[in-house]
Amino acid sequence: MKVRDIMSKDIASVSSDDSIERAAQLMKQYDVGSIPVCSQDKVIGIVTDRDIALRTVASGQDTKQQKVSDIMTSDPAVGDPEMNVKDAAKIMSERQIRRLPIVENNSLVGIVALGDISLEPAHQDSAEEALKDISQPNEF
Repeated sequence: MKVRDIMSKDIASVSSDDSIERAAQLMKQYDVGSIPVCSQDKVIGIVTDRDIALRTVASGQDTKQQKVSDIMTSDPAVGDPEMNVKDAAKIMSERQIRRLPIVENNSLVGIVALGDISLEPAHQDSAEEALKDISQPNEF
């Protein structure tokens, strides 16, 4: 099965100059935990609810003033819509991420979440393995 078959196509994105507040509002509106950061449809980063909690709120920053570029993860892993779902799960496992932006011709076309993979009976083992690896603490 291809990523194209299970990815979400209705996705929000922010620019690096958007405020953290804007990113949080979009997360609430779309009921998601991360938002790709784009420059003219090219994925240049990703910002998560955890980034907002730890890098903005916990450090006492102003969500209206602080920019997405201040807290985003730059150069995130991305996938291709034609890649096999197992390959996407492997990337997610190796990079310890729960969501993978999907890019075609250098433009954001979708996002696949670990939950999307786990809903497919044929790929539940891949999702389970990825989640196990994602849940491991990082060694610094």
